[in-house]
Amino acid sequence: MSDIIPKPPPEDSLPDNFDPFEHLQKIYIPQHNALVQKYFSDLGNDWKPNIASPRSALRVACTMVDNDNQLMMNLRHHLLFDLLGYGRKNLAIVYGSKFDTAPPVAGHPQLFLYFSQDAAAKPIDEPLIEHEKSCRLMNFSCSSEGAKPAITKADMTAIANEIKTLFLDNKKGITYTTGNKSASYTDPDNGFAKGNYLLVNSKADAVSIYSKMCNAIDVPYKGDSHILLNDPDKASTTTATAGKTTILGKQYNNRRYRPVAILRFRYAYISLGNLVSPIFLIDTTLRNKSLVEWL
Repeated sequence: MSDIIPKPPPEDSLPDNFDPFEHLQKIYIPQHNALVQKYFSDLGNDWKPNIASPRSALRVACTMVDNDNQLMMNLRHHLLFDLLGYGRKNLAIVYGSKFDTAPPVAGHPQLFLYFSQDAAAKPIDEPLIEHEKSCRLMNFSCSSEGAKPAITKADMTAIANEIKTLFLDNKKGITYTTGNKSASYTDPDNGFAKGNYLLVNSKADAVSIYSKMCNAIDVPYKGDSHILLNDPDKASTTTATAGKTTILGKQYNNRRYRPVAILRFRYAYISLGNLVSPIFLIDTTLRNKSLVEWL
């Protein structure tokens, strides 16, 4: 049998008038806008641009168009992937505490409230201070197989509206001051497990947060006397007072010890276990689709 001579590949050369940026736009824009459409799927199939609501205004800002220049394309990409967080959608994100064994209240939904420092208040070269506080919804089960009634979307919407009333003021998240004191509030029957605590700078802030949480989930608040405040001997430190450590000839800032900072409420979500994604109740960052709009 004679050797088979392979055919030469077809000649494939770029046309004389080839414009690399024009070609990139032609390929990139449909791919990017497909992700935009997926991210804003809650707005329906009507792609007509409008800025009537915060979500639709964000979609218009993220959507690339043919006459965008490189700067506009970069800004739209940055808004979607970095600021709104689409670039983190496929990462393994752990919300709240990770348990190796299921706790006794595992069958009950868990409500999380997230607070963080304003970016403008963050010291240079220091991480943003973030705190998360949770409690269990003991009157509900995560699934229909539980001993209590399964939580419904209507139940979660009602809690979301309560949180909107209690944790927002003048369309901004309320604030409290964190510090070196740990405040614990124990009421296991109503979802506040023994051993949980909140870092505060004064008992008044702990009273405010815990009482609001009780009101939001419609359980009785047992009173200020049930909040135990632990005031450690070690004072809060700042970047300047924490000192430095030398490793391999290079100096590094020591971690601050429970620094004093003002934290603002950002969002709340409910975890129904690790089989489904968390349900966001309200989100002032606009990064997540939530049951209740905050504006």
